[in-house]
Amino acid sequence: MIASVEGIVGSIGLESLVVEVGGLGYRIFAAPTVIVGTRAGTRLKLHTYHLVREDLQALYGFATPEELGFFTLLLTVTGVGPKVALAIVGSRPVPDLQLAILQQDQAVLTGIPGIGKKLAERVIFELKEKVAAAGTAALASGGEPVGGETEVIAALQALGYSAVEARSASRAALADPTIGGTLEDRVKAALRTLLRD
Repeated sequence: MIASVEGIVGSIGLESLVVEVGGLGYRIFAAPTVIVGTRAGTRLKLHTYHLVREDLQALYGFATPEELGFFTLLLTVTGVGPKVALAIVGSRPVPDLQLAILQQDQAVLTGIPGIGKKLAERVIFELKEKVAAAGTAALASGGEPVGGETEVIAALQALGYSAVEARSASRAALADPTIGGTLEDRVKAALRTLLRD
């Protein structure tokens, strides 16, 4: 498995770029935001998802671990393949997308080319369930919640954030007395905190 690629950008296409590392050129599919912000001849590091199938091997590259984590989570949704997941991740900042999913804002998803109403509904339904399950699993594994902090951290980590980012956002969200008591309310508040950073 190839977890990341760092090297010199050899060429740039519409949907992919080639990163040269030690005499090898890796073709990496990336969101338009990554491709547009890259120049041939410059050094680049991408966090990668290595897709391996019987008839295909492909690398998908992301600027941050959060984007990669969210891409991986999107692939667990029925009917979402790498191309659609990449389009979703590349459409907006990840916290914005995650907040839209938790708030069941279908308009954000249907505004992305290739995402219809039914697929948007499925993404929202399946990912909301996964976030809630992540918080529950963290508690079952023996973590002692501090005012529900463990649940929120686990949910944010399931969405691809690092432990440090999740802990910081969780503490900021839990410090706000106006936030509701459900896991969903606390995760939404933490995502809003991440959007402000």
